[in-house]
Amino acid sequence: MKRALHNHLTTRFAAAIRPNQQQHYIALRSFHAPPAMPLNILIVGAGIAGPAFAILMQRAVPQTKITVVERHPSLRVAGQQIDLKFQGIEIVQRMGLMETIKSHCVEETGVETLDAQGKPMALFGVNPAGQQRPALTSEHEIMRGDLVRVLYEASLEQRRALKEQQDEVGDVVYEFGKTIPELVESDEGVDVTFTDESRERYDLVVGADGQWSRTRRLAFGQEASDAAFHSLGIHGAYFSVPRIEGEAGNAKVFSASKRRMLFSRTSNRPVTQFLLYTMSDADKLKNSYRQSIEDQREAFAEAFRGIGWQDQRIVNGLQTAEDFYAHELGQIKLKQLCTGRVALLGDAGYCPTPFTGLGVTGCLTGAYVLAGELARHGNDVNSALKAFDIAVRPGVEEIQTLNIKLGLMFPSSRLGVWMLRIAAWAMSKLDQLTWRPRSEEQQVEKWELPEYRELKLQDESILNSQCSV
Repeated sequence: MKRALHNHLTTRFAAAIRPNQQQHYIALRSFHAPPAMPLNILIVGAGIAGPAFAILMQRAVPQTKITVVERHPSLRVAGQQIDLKFQGIEIVQRMGLMETIKSHCVEETGVETLDAQGKPMALFGVNPAGQQRPALTSEHEIMRGDLVRVLYEASLEQRRALKEQQDEVGDVVYEFGKTIPELVESDEGVDVTFTDESRERYDLVVGADGQWSRTRRLAFGQEASDAAFHSLGIHGAYFSVPRIEGEAGNAKVFSASKRRMLFSRTSNRPVTQFLLYTMSDADKLKNSYRQSIEDQREAFAEAFRGIGWQDQRIVNGLQTAEDFYAHELGQIKLKQLCTGRVALLGDAGYCPTPFTGLGVTGCLTGAYVLAGELARHGNDVNSALKAFDIAVRPGVEEIQTLNIKLGLMFPSSRLGVWMLRIAAWAMSKLDQLTWRPRSEEQQVEKWELPEYRELKLQDESILNSQCSV
């Protein structure tokens, strides 16, 4: 019975993989290495992917020694509102963290498209979990910092629970204000030099350090790392300002000529987030990233002066907000997510951009599959990484799919902006008239997560200890 179930799952999942990879993937899945010495793993980055992988790997193989280094001096809990969708929801449910995450979700009730005077012109409601409709707001919206904190604390709480239950347990240690300027691979492992000049050898290094990953650059080389970045031609700035009376509930989107767009999001929080995007002034904005934060603020202020709605508030916020951040938007596309004994997770290996809304899902999916393959292959890290690269590829391709030509969202003329607003109005009316909750048979078909019983996610004793985080 067990063998029949294994063959059924293998065949079903292999059908989702590109034909030239199926035979290789099935061969890798059939390999089960015997238990051996526990791995010593380094994770670079304490954002979402890093702690999620630490939780899953520690659950599967409690003897694993895991060190997480983070370049910031403390847990970085800044960031904008993010959403949890599709496979990401399934993973956190299996991890036993869904109710905790729900308790931190923000109360955003939909998104309004504004006219030239800043008055609502179209309204889109909340996109229910696991369903697809034209909406910015998903059922599970959470601040990035809150999700990071939940995962970080869950990893430490799980470590405590495991040590109470078992005699031989490894560890999960976080070291802040520290990163890696050098790594050297060999057949025995990866020799890592840290910024404090200490050195350590690891069986595996996991780069979870974001779109501009230093780990990717060190392991794959500067040229390959640079070539992996595929620009969307869009530049974005993010910051928060104090909310004003009457701001709550719906997010707002405002388009303007000269290929500019802005979002505001308040929900039930004491501040309003502004997200500014433009496809103009590309050279000036790109050059500003090499300069000071003050120069970046001024470059975006200049680009958005005269936008019309909330003009002065935006310019003032750009100049004073403490959480200001700006960057060029793009996708990270690599032929392989692993080289030697270094693997990449999340934005470091396959950044999808905020316009897909699937960055968190990508982080969790990669962490889940990497931990599953490592647990399945025991100490055979090389075979585990090959299996991971193949198994996660359909999910990576899915989250990076852009269902709309982004240039259409950034008209250059006032007439183009007017036409965009009319199109949004028509779509909202059609959505209100025709949208119905989908039955299970009508759900949008998504890549299915592979099953890894080796992750021990059915262990209720550990799950219960984490649910209190």
